[in-house]
Amino acid sequence: MLRVGLTGGLSCGKSTVARLFAERGASVIQADSIARELTRPGHAVYDAVIKQFGREIVQPDGSIDRAKLADLAFAGGRIAELNGIVHPAVIERQEKWMEAVERNDPKGVAVVEAALILEARVGRRFDKLVVVTCRPEQKVERFAKRHNVSLDAARAEVARRQAAMMPDEEKIQAANYVIDNSGAPQETARQVDAIHSELKRLAAEKKE
Repeated sequence: MLRVGLTGGLSCGKSTVARLFAERGASVIQADSIARELTRPGHAVYDAVIKQFGREIVQPDGSIDRAKLADLAFAGGRIAELNGIVHPAVIERQEKWMEAVERNDPKGVAVVEAALILEARVGRRFDKLVVVTCRPEQKVERFAKRHNVSLDAARAEVARRQAAMMPDEEKIQAANYVIDNSGAPQETARQVDAIHSELKRLAAEKKE
């Protein structure tokens, strides 16, 4: 099985690209979905996050207010603390998932979509790395639309969050494949088609 890491800049369309890979037959898992699950009541990660960041991030229904947590982590310069709690558990879950995929589909392609693969220094866990990019102004526009905030607010938040991430240029240098998601959806799909075809070939040829 071929292990593929899918990462990229903030609001560049990683989830869209992940969906396109899944539509073409790849097995796909998203780190953010795992993190959401692990930070729900009843999980050890949930308890650890609340212990570290305080009860103020807990909503009346017991769930964690992700917006408040993000404010504390990014604005307070505490993103490393949060990642230190969440990342090990997410990575462990990803590894178990990839092992299960390999048992079921030994010649398949398993894609892990995660924003901080390179920042967390776990790129070596993957056979290939795909990086998604887009133009800087598109990041702001897409963030504003997704979070229903003004462009000015989005611009400030994007800058704040990107400060805790590796620059896109460095991610591109580390990539085996780069998908430019700046253009029309069909152009992104065309790039995914080409890359997925090669990944399938590599998976089929990979020695045990």
